[in-house]
Amino acid sequence: MAEGVARLGALAESPVVAALGRAFADAGHDLAIVGGPVRDALLGRAVHDLDFTTDARPDDILRIVKPISTAQWDIGRAFGTIGAKVRGEQVEITTYRADSYNGVTRKPTVEFGDTLEGDLVRRDFTVNSMALRVPARTLVDPTGGVEDLVARRLRTPAAADISFGDDPLRMLRAARFASQLDFAVDPATVTAMEQLRATLAIVSPERIQGELVRLLQTDDPVIGIRLLVETGLIDGFLPEVPALKLEVDEHHHHKDVYEHSLTVLRQTIELEKTRNPVPTAPPPDADASGGASGRVGPAAPDVPLRLAALLHDIGKPATRKLEPGGGVTFYHHDIKGARLARKRLQALRFDSDTIGVVTRLIELHLRFFGYSEGAWTDAAVRRYVRDAGDELDRLHILTRADVTTRNAKKAGRLARAYDDIERRIAELSAQEELAAMRPEVDGNRIQELLGIGPGREVGEAYRFLLDLRLDEGILGVDEAERRLLAWWAARS
Repeated sequence: MAEGVARLGALAESPVVAALGRAFADAGHDLAIVGGPVRDALLGRAVHDLDFTTDARPDDILRIVKPISTAQWDIGRAFGTIGAKVRGEQVEITTYRADSYNGVTRKPTVEFGDTLEGDLVRRDFTVNSMALRVPARTLVDPTGGVEDLVARRLRTPAAADISFGDDPLRMLRAARFASQLDFAVDPATVTAMEQLRATLAIVSPERIQGELVRLLQTDDPVIGIRLLVETGLIDGFLPEVPALKLEVDEHHHHKDVYEHSLTVLRQTIELEKTRNPVPTAPPPDADASGGASGRVGPAAPDVPLRLAALLHDIGKPATRKLEPGGGVTFYHHDIKGARLARKRLQALRFDSDTIGVVTRLIELHLRFFGYSEGAWTDAAVRRYVRDAGDELDRLHILTRADVTTRNAKKAGRLARAYDDIERRIAELSAQEELAAMRPEVDGNRIQELLGIGPGREVGEAYRFLLDLRLDEGILGVDEAERRLLAWWAARS
C-alpha cells in the first residue's frame, strides 16, 4: 500500500491534475480525482482515465476549463458532466450528485449535491468511493474503501439491497470487478445479488451486453462467471451457461460440461495472449467499443473468440443421448449450439459481425477432431481453410483450447495432430495462395464461355469450379476452362 500511496501522490503532481487543481482553487471551487483512478493508483495499477468531481455546476466547470484546455464537450451536461482536453489528456469533470431512484427504472432522477462525501456514498462499491482532493492532496474515504482494498474485498457503500435496488446493473459490475481486481465479494453483497436477481429485468439488453463484454475483457472472467452462475443472475440473460451443469447418473458418465467450458475459456485466453502478441489493448474497464491506447503491448482482448469459448458446448444439453452400456452422445451439438448462440446474442443486441464470428466458430469447433483420427487429403485441408475463412486463426486457438483431457498421452496426440494440420496449411498456403481460395475462372468469364446470362446456372458453374479447386489445387486457367466446358456439355 505504501507504493500505492506514492503513486497516488505522483498522480496528483501530474501536469494535467496540477493545472486543473489550480484553476478550480483560483475560482473558489473544490476539485477531487474520484473513483477508478484513485483505486488503481493505490493498488499500483496503471491509471488510464482521469475522472474528477466538483461542487461547481456545469456552466461554471465549462468557464473554468476553457482557458486551460484545447477542446471542451458538454454532451453530458444534463448529468453534470463536462469533458475537456487538458495538456493532451481527456478528462471528465462532474458536479457532485445526489440522485434518487424510483425502483421502476435504473435511470436516476438527476440531482446535484453539495458535498464530496454525499457524492461518494451513492457510488457502487467502497473501493470506487474514494477521492483525492486537489491541489490539497487529501484522501477522502467515507465508506472504508482503503480497508476493503487491503482486504481485497468488494462491498457496497450503503446496504447492498438498497444499492442494488437503486441500480441492478451494479450486480453485474460486482462480477466484472471481482474478475478485474481478483477480489472476493462480501457475503452480504452476494446474498443481495441472489435475492434481487429478478430486478435485472429493468436493465436494457444493451447495458447487460456492455457489462458482459467488459467481464470477458478481463484476464480471468471465470471468477465473475462463477459468481453470476452461483447467484442465479446469469439465468436472466445467458441461461445456457448454467444449463451446462448436466446431471450425471450412476450408469452414464461424461465430463462436467460446465467446468470443461470454463477451462476452455481460460485456455483460450492464454493461447490468445501467446499467439496474438501485437497491437494495443484498452483497459479492461474501458467502454465496450474501446479504443487504442497508444501503448505497445498484448493484443486487445478478443471478445468474439472468448464468447465462442464460453458457449461452444451450449448445444450439449439439448442433444445429450444416453446409450446402452453407459455411453453418452451429443450428436450435432455444434449445429444446435450455433443456433442457440445466435438467438441469445441477438437478444443481447450484439452486432451482426460478432454474432457471425461466434456462431461460425461454434459450428466448426469439432471439425478438427476428425483429422486426429485419420490423415486428411489435401482437399480436406483446403476445405477446412475455406470453411473457416477469416476465422482460421481463431479456430486454431479454440480447437487447441478445447482439449481439456487429463490423459497426457491423448492430449499429446491431439497437440501433435494440430501441429501437423497447421504445418500442412502453411505449406499449402505457400504453394497455392490457399487463403484466396477462388476458382481460376470468374463469373463474367463463366457467362462468356457458356453463353449464358446472370442467374442460378452461373452459381452452379462457380461451385463446380470451386470444388475442383479444393479437390485438385491449382489447375491453370486453360485447364479450368476446359473442365468447365466438359462439365457443361455433360450437364446439358
